[in-house]
Amino acid sequence: MTLLAGKKGLIVGIANRDSIAWACARAMHAAGAEIGATWQNDKARAHVEPLLDEIGAELRMPLDVGDDEQMRALFDAAAVRWGRLDFVLHAVAYAPRKDLQGRVVDSSREGFALAMDISCHSFIRMAHLAEPLMAASGGSLMTLSYLGASEVMPHYGIMGPVKAALESTTRYLAAELGPSRIRVNAVSPGPIATRAASGIAAFDELVADSVRRSPIAGELQPDDVGPLCAFLASDGARAITGCTLYVDGGHHILN
Repeated sequence: MTLLAGKKGLIVGIANRDSIAWACARAMHAAGAEIGATWQNDKARAHVEPLLDEIGAELRMPLDVGDDEQMRALFDAAAVRWGRLDFVLHAVAYAPRKDLQGRVVDSSREGFALAMDISCHSFIRMAHLAEPLMAASGGSLMTLSYLGASEVMPHYGIMGPVKAALESTTRYLAAELGPSRIRVNAVSPGPIATRAASGIAAFDELVADSVRRSPIAGELQPDDVGPLCAFLASDGARAITGCTLYVDGGHHILN
């Protein structure tokens, strides 16, 4: 209950009760943090606001990560309310369905660029805005990746190269922000049934393969991820940066 006592942080990417981001928000709130969170649009707001009520999140705003004004408004609101930030969780990814479900070699220029902007560069933009709010005492920036960043996973399409860029970005940000004691890490869950995952063709096959072959057997749940993100936001992780940490029952050690 005291792991994150007094900590203030933003969580971007809650879509509904099944979101990994929501599991992280609950874990961080349970550990004592004060949470600010966002919804993507009016349609999502109806699903997200009741969840924010459950954790008493008073800083709540719309955020389309492609909208620079909304992004700045969020971090300005955090500065006004808290005067600082201790952690940010970036849990946002998108690719047009045609490009996601097709071959990488057939992907469109526009689709690839959009996927990279929403899924990767938005993390850079958040880091840029978070840096001055973390400069005094350090902080933790986290993003969500997947094994498809380093291994060719069936049906993962252009998100494989995009997540590879995100993990590389994590390392570069860690190197640049480390002197300010700002830690930057990627968390890589195994296949978990979320709304975002529903766009991946034959996703059930990825889940079944993970359950069948992982050293720690069993279907993964969002709540398997929340405690790790809560730890990464804590002072206990003060010397951990530039890492991709897997939450997949050990599936990543297999070939």
